[in-house]
Formats: sequence, structure tokens, C-alpha cells
Amino acid sequence: MILETIALSIAAAATPLFATDEPLRLTIAGPVDQIAKGSPGSSPNRPGTLAVAGSAPLPITLAPRGITRREKDVCQFPPLRVTFNQPPPAASPFAGQRRLKLVTHCRGAPDFQNFLLLEYAAYKLFNALTPLSFRARLAQVDYTDDAGRPIVSRYAFFIEDIDDVARRNGMTFARMGERFPVSRLAPRDAARFAIFQYMVGNLDWALQAGPAGDDCCHNSRPIAPQGAASAQLSPVPYDFDFSGLVSAPYATPPAMIPVSNVRQRRYRGLCRHNAEARALLAEFRAKRPEMAAILGSIPGLSPAVGARATAYLEGFFRDIATDLTAEAKMLRTCLG
Repeated sequence: MILETIALSIAAAATPLFATDEPLRLTIAGPVDQIAKGSPGSSPNRPGTLAVAGSAPLPITLAPRGITRREKDVCQFPPLRVTFNQPPPAASPFAGQRRLKLVTHCRGAPDFQNFLLLEYAAYKLFNALTPLSFRARLAQVDYTDDAGRPIVSRYAFFIEDIDDVARRNGMTFARMGERFPVSRLAPRDAARFAIFQYMVGNLDWALQAGPAGDDCCHNSRPIAPQGAASAQLSPVPYDFDFSGLVSAPYATPPAMIPVSNVRQRRYRGLCRHNAEARALLAEFRAKRPEMAAILGSIPGLSPAVGARATAYLEGFFRDIATDLTAEAKMLRTCLG
């Protein structure tokens, strides 16, 4: 609590891009088809431009990113990394940005717009629980080739840079290598992280370890109070396309976890954090109306898909309706 108070007292404002939820209208011009057709193992940087409706184009570099969504049998259109070749002007919503992740539509079928919008909703749901979270900004993107000929128009969303998440909270991104001990985790933040992942039905994460040879952590980034070398770390989750809330057709549960599909919830929080998890249950219950309102406010989301997502969240709230049901349905499968 003391560290949280200190962090809030020195927190900074969000960058302009993430200071509002109003969807952007953009045009991204460049060799988008060539990027989409590239091999999954390649990372070609291609020149392009990005223009907010009514503004002059900004020179950018585009590159595919990700792992699963770069596989051709999964997605026809990969997620992108957008790098600004020069600082955007102060009047631009992109002022202060250098490199951004852009989550894209994966495939052209209408259902894939809904999958993307549900993943965007997952970010908004975690925002409602804590400022220690990635902000996201929705955009309607018109993709064109170099000559300005239309390719496709789809929703996409930008994800806040982890350094900006940390700065906003008076903290710093902690680069931890492949792994760090669980004792370094801030118990309350780690418990909130794990309950949230149970809520959205996501099993594709690791709190304090990354894939072999890669930086920590899998679909999570640790941040820490500034100037404290051995401070406890707060995990910030991202990448929710394998969650039950989204239910993307390519999503499968991790092989080592005994569930039959991604919509089947299983709690993977640490048993050492169960006291903190129990204390957080009232906080989650109190957020139930706000969570429903968030799902009901996502632009472009099919009403039927939104209703299914709301029903899925209602299953979580039934699981935690009382402390006894939370013990029986959720905390019983804690780890360690």
C-alpha cells in the first residue's frame, strides 16, 4: 500500500494516443500485401505512411510481429509493428510515440473482427481493475498500397508501450532476463493478475518466466517502483487472443494444463497469494456492472457476440459469488 501510494503520487499523464477511448480513423499506406505474404521467420521492414483522417501522412516503417498469428494457416494478415521515422508533431495523437504494436484482424471473415474487438475489450476490462495495465486505442484502418489503391478496411488497435505504462504509474519496466524468483512478485498485484486471467479464461501466460532463450515473461511484463533495485514486481498482462472470452478458432489450451478447450477456466495463481486473492474478491464483485458496461460499449461488436461474451463473464461471477464458491471453483487449483 505504501509503495502504491508513492507511485500514484508521482504518476504521469497518459500519452495523447491513450488519453481517450475515441476510435481513430487512419490510413496506412505501403506494401501491406507483401508484408502479409512474407514467411513467418522473416521480419522485413517496409516503408509506409500513416495518416490520421484530416492530417498529413507521417513516414513510418512497418514490420510483421508475433508468433502464432504470423503462421499462414492461422492468419492471412499478421499483427504489425509501426515505427515512426521521425517524431510525430505535437498536435498529432501519436505525439511522443516511437514504436507501437498494432493488433490486426487476422483474417477477412466478419467473425475475425469480433475476435479482435473482444481482445480489445479484455484490455479495457483489466484497465477497470488497475492502472497497472496496458491501455489500448481502437482504430478503423484503411490499408492501401503505395499508389493509394484500397486493400482492405478493418478495425485494429494500438497497445501502449510498457515504458509508458510504467511511467504513468511512477514506476519503471524491470528487464529480468528469462526468469526471476516468485518471491519478487508483489502478492496483491500477482493475485489480481491471476484472478483476471481466470475471469477471461486465459491460460497462455507465465508470471515470472519466459520461453527458453527469450526474455521474461510470457505474455506479461514486470514493472517496479523507481530506484528500488530489489523491489517487488507488478506483472502487467497482454495478448488475450487465446482466452475463452475471445475464443479465436485457432486458440488451444497449453498441453500441460488439464482442460479440454480454452473456454474452460482453470486458476493458475500461486497458492502463496491466496490470502491476497481472497481479499480481492469483493473488488471484482463490485466491478461486475462496470465489466458488463464495457462489453456493451465496444464499437462494432456484434450484439450476439457481445451477449455471449457477457454470459461468459457471468460464469466467472457465479464462480466467485461467495468466498465458499471461490474456494471450490477457483482457488482449489492454485499452484505451488
